[in-house]
Amino acid sequence: MITVENLTLQFGGQVLFSQADLQFTRGNCYGIIGANGAGKSTLLKIISGELEPTKGHVYVDPKARMSVLKQNQTMYDEYPVLETVILGNQRLYEVGQEKDAIYMKEDFSDEDGIRAAELEELYAELGGWEAESDAAKLLQGLGIPVELHQTQMSSMDPRQKVKVLLAQALFGKPDIILLDEPTNNLDLNSVVWLENFLLDYDGTVLVVSHDRYFLNNVCTHIVDIDYGKIKMYVGNYDFWYESSQLMQKLVRDQNRKAQEKIEELQNFISRFAANKSKSRQATSRRKLLDKLTVYELPASSRRYPWVGFKAEREPGKDRLFVEGVSKTVDGVKLINNVSFTMNREDKITILGANEIAVTTFFQLLAGEIEPDEGTIKWGVSTTQSYFPKNHEHFFAGHDEDLIDWMRQFSADKRESYLRTFLGRMLFTGDEVHKSVKVLSGGEKVRCMLAKMMLEGRNVLLFDQPTNHLDLEAVQALNNGMTAFPYNVIFTSHDHELTQTVANRIIELTPEGCIDRMMTYDEYMHLYET
Repeated sequence: MITVENLTLQFGGQVLFSQADLQFTRGNCYGIIGANGAGKSTLLKIISGELEPTKGHVYVDPKARMSVLKQNQTMYDEYPVLETVILGNQRLYEVGQEKDAIYMKEDFSDEDGIRAAELEELYAELGGWEAESDAAKLLQGLGIPVELHQTQMSSMDPRQKVKVLLAQALFGKPDIILLDEPTNNLDLNSVVWLENFLLDYDGTVLVVSHDRYFLNNVCTHIVDIDYGKIKMYVGNYDFWYESSQLMQKLVRDQNRKAQEKIEELQNFISRFAANKSKSRQATSRRKLLDKLTVYELPASSRRYPWVGFKAEREPGKDRLFVEGVSKTVDGVKLINNVSFTMNREDKITILGANEIAVTTFFQLLAGEIEPDEGTIKWGVSTTQSYFPKNHEHFFAGHDEDLIDWMRQFSADKRESYLRTFLGRMLFTGDEVHKSVKVLSGGEKVRCMLAKMMLEGRNVLLFDQPTNHLDLEAVQALNNGMTAFPYNVIFTSHDHELTQTVANRIIELTPEGCIDRMMTYDEYMHLYET
């Protein structure tokens, strides 16, 4: 359905990728991965026709309708929500507009009657009579209630706009769907709904995402941009990641016991091919995996950060007591009579339909604001390190380099000592002298993680720490949070991180909270039943 031949893209003197040959076929979902700046979003723009490559060609079946997730949230501000979704099928929308304009004419002619009949037929073929109900189903599936369907887009919350634009990209049974970070700012229930939609979809999907769980559930192939090349591999993200690590090991040990490594990789392929997958494309995927050879597995040039939190002292028996806590902000009661005690082994994820309420709760735990009612009491031997969702105030107004920025948080002012923590976050060599005012979103998050490692506290608080991180950094953070021996309280849109770190779920509700000692998947299953 899509054929890419000899594709090369160069910006200035930098070649993002060169001589790529790819084929994307119907019934498959292709996850596009690569380090930040590798060219993932750029590849989608070339395939959609928004950008021209330096060399090469992209051929798309001329009969296929392609739908693209729009990134400009203000693009449809003049339209109502439901109409914005229907605009996802531009041809259908235009036919409907022309048809309605003819019927509104006062001097309706014979020619108008003939044209209206033609349009009626075409409108029916395009699914026009079901358009509003189909659009409404998509919106409701993504959590936009019926009462908002006629609301003007300009008055919608930015998080709701993301869902409307996603519904637009999925509308009208397109043959090809291009999705750039579709799970960003989606609540977990909406992500699950999207996964199920894509698993039932029989067209071609290309998706850029930093959500490992999402990629594992929906992808039949991984398209990896690395070494300035684009290569396609059969399997989901976990298969790519694990085989990549094994392949790098083989490369490192090429002159030592190479045949043993080859056998290890072959056994790995066999085990993975036999595994049962949640994906409905599991059977065809296993057949493809069965045909793989060792040298078709990926080897990656990526550098992985290292996240490890070491507490300066062990906390005592008493950790945290929350009793009857309530908080109202701008006349809205966000936290209502929340009570719980944190135990020694607890790693707690905080859930809630209202993300402002969740962030407010973290601010209460961190002592940034006081509750209106109730008390929050930390054990006397606990020390807290807090990652706020909005951490711009740590960087705003600063123009020092990374070393001097880190010095303000450290008793040990030596550059060699501070370089240790920055180096773990991939700031090496002269990069440590970069001004903090030019840092990207992902670099700021890595600086905040370096700060938390430096602080050596024995309780960690994280409010959406994976925002802006690439897959490699998310994996490193996941490893660090899992390995930390003491308490962690966090919230995250990353399903894999939530499932593998948390052993206790606390969901904030308008009535108070739901508190369960279980994993996230167990909680979701309980919620579904």
